[in-house]
Amino acid sequence: MQATVHTYDLEERTGEVLLDTGRVLPFPASAVEASGLRHLRLGQRVSIEVADGADPETRGATVSRVWIVGIGEGETIT
Repeated sequence: MQATVHTYDLEERTGEVLLDTGRVLPFPASAVEASGLRHLRLGQRVSIEVADGADPETRGATVSRVWIVGIGEGETIT
């Protein structure tokens, strides 16, 4: 699933993404660290996974992984 970086704290490496539906989901530092990314910028399109495979529209859903296709270990552009 794709989303847009809504907020990002460079020091804490935490933030929020905005889904295309308008819903905002938080992500912890571990979600960024799992991708190997060093920085995100506001407005950047990213791919996300939601924790436990939950529906991202449900209350309490959080992001477990944030990445950019083609960047990082094991990521290839197809």
